[in-house]
Amino acid sequence: MLLKNIDILDEHFGVKKNCYVGIEGKIIDYVGQSPPTKDYGRIYDGSDKLLMPGLVNAHSHASMTLLRGYAENLKLQDWLHQKVFPFEDKMGKEDIYNGALLACAEMIRFGTVSFTDMYFMGEQMAKAVLDAGIKCNFSVGLTCFDERNLSDLPIYKENLFLLENYHNANDGQFKVDLSVHGEYTSNAKIVEQTVDFGRGKNLNMHIHLSETKTEHEQCKARNGKTPAKYFYDLGIFDMPTTAAHCVWLEGEDFEILKEKNVTAACCPNSNLKLGSGFCNVPKLIEKDISVALGTDGAASNNNLNLFEEIKTFSIAYNAAYDDVLTIKPRHGLAAATINGFKAQGRYDCGKIEAGNRADLVVLDTKKPWMQPCHVMQNNLVYSAQGSDVVLSMADGKVLYENGQYLTIDIEKVIYHANRSTQEILKRLQTKE
Repeated sequence: MLLKNIDILDEHFGVKKNCYVGIEGKIIDYVGQSPPTKDYGRIYDGSDKLLMPGLVNAHSHASMTLLRGYAENLKLQDWLHQKVFPFEDKMGKEDIYNGALLACAEMIRFGTVSFTDMYFMGEQMAKAVLDAGIKCNFSVGLTCFDERNLSDLPIYKENLFLLENYHNANDGQFKVDLSVHGEYTSNAKIVEQTVDFGRGKNLNMHIHLSETKTEHEQCKARNGKTPAKYFYDLGIFDMPTTAAHCVWLEGEDFEILKEKNVTAACCPNSNLKLGSGFCNVPKLIEKDISVALGTDGAASNNNLNLFEEIKTFSIAYNAAYDDVLTIKPRHGLAAATINGFKAQGRYDCGKIEAGNRADLVVLDTKKPWMQPCHVMQNNLVYSAQGSDVVLSMADGKVLYENGQYLTIDIEKVIYHANRSTQEILKRLQTKE
């Protein structure tokens, strides 16, 4: 495929006008302002459009699309224990698949081409991701409230199965990570055993970290240290780690994340909605800690539109910390693209350059809200809508174009997701 006469967002988030981008298989093969001599097959006219790296959702719980609008106006702990956990307890394999496929469709529509997910029933997640064509780093969120060993928990066998059957499936489209859900849902022994399990396997780690003040302060009361120091001492951060939320970091926590190259996955809309607080993004930037962007689950957002997160990320913390100078538009764009890819261990993604994977999205820039355009990166951060995406591509495969899904039957996806939701609600009423 050859995209011609298209503006591209370069590695510095500036714009190069009227370019040609040739895609061969899964790879960007040519980028230039002169037409290539090579025949790339289909020609796509990019006039009045912008080509940019695909977005990465760095923290999600995809199948929670089935809970969209179900649990509202509650603080996190009540939200979890009164509504979310009982609902999730009734979810079966088919429900996980249906919810995940609905999430994939939503993300693809809004320009997300890869996501980092923590949930359960990983085989169903893998099938949904591979069917949809989107990329994913997936982990089963480990929880343990007793003194069993890791090898005695169902997650142990599930992780062995996933690693053997789905890790790096389809040339890396689906990757398996490890996960400890959080300090408050596990214990030190199981964390250490998870670290031992991951040692030498070249796997990433995904955790929740200091999402709420209650979580953060109770950890200090239990352990005499913050969640970041707790996980640091247990060796979690010896693996490449994505730490979701990071709202209540304090003191040496920032130095710990910097030392261990931990990526902070900021989820501004979810944190605002649940009243969890404000991640200190200006300080993360000041300390040169990598920040990525996540939506969290659709039950606490309530959508998976990463363009909304980019805008909220870029404005909310200005007010929270009385600082309008630190967070620049380029920080929001980096958090939504290359920083997310790096956190996933996908180092050949996130830039439009020859040799990189063709994980790309095209935006229609002639919308009223995108005009006039003094500086494109400003418009992308403060003005652009997820609906401006007219083409989404992962590994050189077009997944969505001009209102059409090319890998999934969207009518069936919506039907089956709604059917799953109604069946779960029936189970809850009958206490099956």
